[in-house]
Amino acid sequence: MTPDEILSLPSMPPGNPSYPTGPYRFLDREYFIVVYESDPDAIRRMVPEPLEPDGSNQVFYEWINMPDSSGFGSYQESGVVIPCRFLGEDVNYTAMMFLNDEPPISAGREIWGFPKRWGEPRLTVETDTLTGTLDYAGQTVAMGTMAYKHENLIKDPARRNESLKKTQVNLKLLPCVSGEPLVAQLVAYNLTEIDVTFNYGGPARLHLVPHVNAPVADLPVKRVIGGRHFKADLTLPFGRVIHDYLA
Repeated sequence: MTPDEILSLPSMPPGNPSYPTGPYRFLDREYFIVVYESDPDAIRRMVPEPLEPDGSNQVFYEWINMPDSSGFGSYQESGVVIPCRFLGEDVNYTAMMFLNDEPPISAGREIWGFPKRWGEPRLTVETDTLTGTLDYAGQTVAMGTMAYKHENLIKDPARRNESLKKTQVNLKLLPCVSGEPLVAQLVAYNLTEIDVTFNYGGPARLHLVPHVNAPVADLPVKRVIGGRHFKADLTLPFGRVIHDYLA
């Protein structure tokens, strides 16, 4: 391979790249989010400075079903998101993610710094109940349930895309071949070309089980506030560096 050919490759491995060049389009991306109140000290320990928790003591535990993802295929995902502030702006910090598909694990970690590991999430409708589970190493570590489509939250169609427009932030860490840090950044991105097709709220419950390699229970559930269930088409563009720890 020539140097130009090497530099034109979208990803590793050279002979069979894990993912193509983005941006990446998602169709019928279905979300189930349980909003709950957790321990403020536990939240603070998980949020990297200079991000600050927003003071609400809220955590979002989410399941996402992605049946049509350009370059990535069909897969499901589960993880933890913490509402934060950065330089006065309200943002969402992604603390943990577990999914069952190698290309988006590799791309997510290498491009945007998503905290992705392999896990077995599952989002289904069981009779009258929206149900999300996460298994890791053969053990169920999270289960969420929500009453199916109880309250339509799209009161104003002009505002239906607002919840997905919020700036999202990840902590991106990549080591050098020497073992020293090569990349240590806070990375931000904003979803584009958003079209929410439905958005429902309702009563929800969440059960988290302590696990050393899937420590979702490190943010304990004090009080469940409610659930959200929505579906959208959207585009995941490339991001931007908002803080460089090595600068």
